[in-house]
Amino acid sequence: MAMQSENNVGVRRLINAMRWTVKGFRSTFKHEEAFRQEVYLFLLLAPLGLWLGHNGIERALLVAPLFIVLIVELLNSAIESVVDRISTEQHKLSGRAKDQGSAAVFVSLSLVALCWVLVLMP
Repeated sequence: MAMQSENNVGVRRLINAMRWTVKGFRSTFKHEEAFRQEVYLFLLLAPLGLWLGHNGIERALLVAPLFIVLIVELLNSAIESVVDRISTEQHKLSGRAKDQGSAAVFVSLSLVALCWVLVLMP
């Protein structure tokens, strides 16, 4: 097991982690149209969900799935980047991995729709 560098402990480690996090958000936003669209959807729906929810549970049920969509899209983008890094050659396992990531995004978007319908329907 590799020893952790003395320069990457404590507060320095937290600063580095935040730097890498921001770098990940920026690169995904720059290179992934779907992520940009989902961020815009989040910026529109999150305040609306906070306003429409009558209590903390309803607000959480309206906003939390929006975060889940962003999380799943970040992971899907990471999968696609790794697959593309390994090879640009067509391969059934590469296609399967990308399709499964896409399916995960669809399921997370379906969760948003389900929660919004169930919470807001009369």
